[in-house]
Amino acid sequence: MSDIHGNAKRFKSVMKQIKFKKNDTLFVLGDVIDRHPGGIKILRKLMKMPNVFMLLGNHEYMMLNVLDRSYDPESFEDMCELEANMERWYRNSGGITQRALAVLPERERTKIFKFLRSLPLNFDIYVDGKPFKLIHGSPTELYDENDKQYESLAEFAVWSRWQLTDPDVGNGTVIFGHTPTEYFKSASPFSIFHSEDGKRIGIDCGSGYALPGTEKFNESRHGRLACLRLNDMQEFYSEM
Repeated sequence: MSDIHGNAKRFKSVMKQIKFKKNDTLFVLGDVIDRHPGGIKILRKLMKMPNVFMLLGNHEYMMLNVLDRSYDPESFEDMCELEANMERWYRNSGGITQRALAVLPERERTKIFKFLRSLPLNFDIYVDGKPFKLIHGSPTELYDENDKQYESLAEFAVWSRWQLTDPDVGNGTVIFGHTPTEYFKSASPFSIFHSEDGKRIGIDCGSGYALPGTEKFNESRHGRLACLRLNDMQEFYSEM
């Protein structure tokens, strides 16, 4: 699954449906936090589960750039960079996550930051002999150091949106989050996207979007949380 975005109701709904057990493995492709208030609680739960593996998402990346970096208060450049990073995170609904972190003891915040710093950018896995590449935004193989739009490989991997016109990577199927599936197919509620050649699967179905019954809910952009079981490609969706 990918892009939970703090939506505890949708996360609980999916976890109940998949009947997650100790001999199962769950891959979370980043963006557990922001937009809804349950992000830190979900993240701490995932951290304690030995059979859950997570990728770094752009929202975790933004949080680390604001809260887990050293800035020299005497440096004008550092303060400008901090202000820009804060503005970017808050514009993407990071304030709700910062408030959840603020009530935790410092040792717990340090533990979260250390965990997020250790996360990989891509996973290469095999399921029943079939190869899969799991990414948040883009495959690391496509990073070009000469592309000045991104300052690092990590920034590219979490922020760049993989396009259907971009080159294939390896022989397996690429499963990605970050870009809601409404960009590839018209459906409400959103559903998992499968490319015609079967090599690309998008699973960000808009869990970060507003819940039904709330002021900002838009029926034509009805998001939900999706989970794809790789053994048989069965799809699970959070219930209304």
